[in-house]
Amino acid sequence: MENTQKRVGVIGGIRIPFCRNNTAYADVGNFGMSVKVLGALVERFGLHGEELGEVALGAVIKHASDWNLAREAVLSSGLAPTTPGITTARACGTSLDNAIIVANKIATGQIEAGIAAGSDTTSDVPIVYSPRLRKRMLAINRAKGWQDKLAAATRGFSFGELKPSFPGVAEPRTGMSMGDHCEKMAREWQISREAQDLLALGSHHKLAAAYDANFFEDLLVPFRGLKRDGFLRPDSTLEKLASLKPAFDKRSGKGTLTAGNSTGLSDGAAAVLLGSDEWAAKRGLKVQAYFRDAEVAAVDFVHGEGLLMAPTIAVPRLLKRNGLTLQDFDFYEIHEAFAAQVLCTLRAWESADYCKQRLGLDAPLGSIDPAKLNVHGSSLAVGHPFAATGARLVATLARLLEQKGSGRGLISICTAGGMGVTAILERP
Repeated sequence: MENTQKRVGVIGGIRIPFCRNNTAYADVGNFGMSVKVLGALVERFGLHGEELGEVALGAVIKHASDWNLAREAVLSSGLAPTTPGITTARACGTSLDNAIIVANKIATGQIEAGIAAGSDTTSDVPIVYSPRLRKRMLAINRAKGWQDKLAAATRGFSFGELKPSFPGVAEPRTGMSMGDHCEKMAREWQISREAQDLLALGSHHKLAAAYDANFFEDLLVPFRGLKRDGFLRPDSTLEKLASLKPAFDKRSGKGTLTAGNSTGLSDGAAAVLLGSDEWAAKRGLKVQAYFRDAEVAAVDFVHGEGLLMAPTIAVPRLLKRNGLTLQDFDFYEIHEAFAAQVLCTLRAWESADYCKQRLGLDAPLGSIDPAKLNVHGSSLAVGHPFAATGARLVATLARLLEQKGSGRGLISICTAGGMGVTAILERP
């Protein structure tokens, strides 16, 4: 059978500055941020009135009324109202997953172009009724007469039912937060506090340098008075980071994860445009890079594997399928959920025992050149609105490859639930 798979071009992306929760975007919400980035993308690439094949947009923290978030955002974006939208969620990998969804449809010829996007807010979180009060209200609604409704409302009532429930930050299967899980990983892989702080410091300094070099000029649109990411601390020092107290393991005296080497609760949104060569050429749009392949994996964190180690599984599968080694890349965009998580990932790939026992390899994947890792900073300095990070990484890497003129880049994202989403971009 003839291979008719099309090349998938990354034409470009855009985002709003990411900021701390309960600050500039506190009253905007996912819908407002999504409309902003989609609208900015439409303006940037002249897509007003265009019908695209798909807009895949996700959010992790969202209200029940946002079930149709992607479609509603499309209808306010300037795209043709005949453009479909799908709302997705895979924790921190959401918008990279969306890029995979759109890329696969383009590659198989189902569509010619689409947008992958994500938005998240931890300011405008859903606050729901307690289970008992929710069941009571449903019983009241089902009751026929006023006497039955009164009985349903008062029978066995206690004021404790009025206490609202907030979104949880713990893994449902373990009851532990992501930070708690990462502390276990840091101990297992013997990642020092100093190494974590050094990586975090480098992220801030590299992001500040990228802003000074105007790298984000076409990748970022100002919003709500912000022109730069609200987490950026260009004047940060190792001494300042070392002075911070542990954020998760506060009692043992051995905690190494702090507010300085962990991502903070963030608000923000990002989007990226993908299309076939023919679609881009017809509109006079340049392709920055090509979406070559992707891989998703999961680990059994409930029974002892590190919660955030799934990218260590996904990447070697991706490399094998594409006939590549870990060193065959010009850039590595590894999401910095925690500095410790990045360092655990790198150490695992360097471990002969881990690569043999867990990955089934004859030799370790080896080390990567630190100068090629997150060259313009990453989530520790930028911020991490869960569903927006993947699109940010795709847009950043495509721009890096365009600037270089040729090359190859690897994206790696760990997620809640013990999963990892990875992808390869290249520019011939």
